[in-house]
Amino acid sequence: MTPSTSDADATGTAPGSHIERSHYPQATTLEDLQRNLAAVQARITAACQRVGRDPASVRLLPVSKTMDEARIRLSYAAGCRQWGENKVQEAHRKWQAMADLADVRWSVIGHLQTNKAKLVARFATEFQALDSLRLAQALDQHLRAQGRVLDVFVQVNTSGEASKYGLPPQDVAAFLQALPAFPALRVRGLMTLALLSPETARVRQCFIGLRTLRDQLRASAPAGLCLDGLSMGMSGDFEIAIEEGATVVRVGQAIFGARALPDSHYWPNEPAEPAHQN
Repeated sequence: MTPSTSDADATGTAPGSHIERSHYPQATTLEDLQRNLAAVQARITAACQRVGRDPASVRLLPVSKTMDEARIRLSYAAGCRQWGENKVQEAHRKWQAMADLADVRWSVIGHLQTNKAKLVARFATEFQALDSLRLAQALDQHLRAQGRVLDVFVQVNTSGEASKYGLPPQDVAAFLQALPAFPALRVRGLMTLALLSPETARVRQCFIGLRTLRDQLRASAPAGLCLDGLSMGMSGDFEIAIEEGATVVRVGQAIFGARALPDSHYWPNEPAEPAHQN
């Protein structure tokens, strides 16, 4: 069934929308994390049911940025086997510290500078913010040197905001045509960050735009490139994203609890990121 706008738009808001994203309580125990994971999964199931989708078609990616090793290990005990991290150096440290957990996967979901591509190639199993051919070339070079491959999502700026990374929608087709030159990159789909707005209809339009673009590009995409994946939706808007076709939702605060400080505190030398992110 094609995803469609829900009745919640009649009021301009919906459960899980930005306007209702409360201060999530801190999850400090195994029981807290089990309860939060179950609640998020229930919301995923409900969103899928509203539009006739199979809940199994949506992958929950817990976002562990700024969380310490002890909290991540608790989430492992609660059943998590993959985590998303925005900053590659932070993710690499955690990968090293938790090398004893052999069955886990790390996904880098934030903007990546070309000079840090070597780190991603060393440990990540997924990268969700590919937005330049220079970066694609650097990743491919380092991956091939290590005999590895990497699942990637192409990041698209569907909101049109200058503060957000990602390719303009009109540039994605040509970008995809160039990617077969980098065989160590396995394209799995497209990723976007929605507009930060209390107006559900405006948030929803970002997700509709990514799904529509994906559908348009499927016919012309080079052989071997998979565009099935749509990574979109975070703690404040993942239900809307699922209603519009998300196959991956990146959820942090609804699982681990609200971060006490803004991103600029943890990474003072990086551009500030939207407070609602993940």
